[in-house]
Amino acid sequence: MIEVEICCNSVASARAAAAGGARRVELCRDLECGGLTPADEAIDCCVRELGLRTHVLVRPRAGDFCYSDAEIIEIEETLMRCRTLGAAAVVVGFLTPQGRIDEALTRHIVRLAAPMEVTFHRAFDEARQDPLEALEAVARAGCHRLLTSGQAPTALEGAAVIRRLVGATAVKILAGSGVTPQNVGRLIALTGVGEVHGSCKTTLADGTVRTDAEQVKQLIHNTQI
Repeated sequence: MIEVEICCNSVASARAAAAGGARRVELCRDLECGGLTPADEAIDCCVRELGLRTHVLVRPRAGDFCYSDAEIIEIEETLMRCRTLGAAAVVVGFLTPQGRIDEALTRHIVRLAAPMEVTFHRAFDEARQDPLEALEAVARAGCHRLLTSGQAPTALEGAAVIRRLVGATAVKILAGSGVTPQNVGRLIALTGVGEVHGSCKTTLADGTVRTDAEQVKQLIHNTQI
């Protein structure tokens, strides 16, 4: 059974994901800059009202993934709130100034987040190191899951690298970026992943970007055939 995670940029998107049959979401805001930490109220709604397994993106600002001491304190405080609110997991990513996986900081965050799971996000795809070497660093830090496009613009383009990562460690590989109902079957066949991540988004007449329930339904269906 392939696990499906829907990236949701708002409570409205999470409601649409749930209506389409999703059971797990990555909750964030401001997708136009790659996603930032959502409001506490949105997390609470997803967990308590919608009953979704909620993975919360913890990213205090746009830009690179090398954070100041003050930003790290903010991240730590956010982790505590996520745990109190009942989040199942947090989604983070840290690189050193040299562009390598920041293993020490990641390990600290994993320990602080427990018992929540930790997903290392697509900061991995910007790491300036061999993907298997980077994966080993993510694994040593204790992360449960890696969200990746195989260091390519989309997961389908990075399928060969993703296949190399699958099974290389105990870390679960979550394929994401450009995943659609139309290509998800091919992506799974090419990579052997057990988890996929898609936004299934549409743009409304007023310009609002929102998850589309019908696309979610089709994505889930197409992972099971």
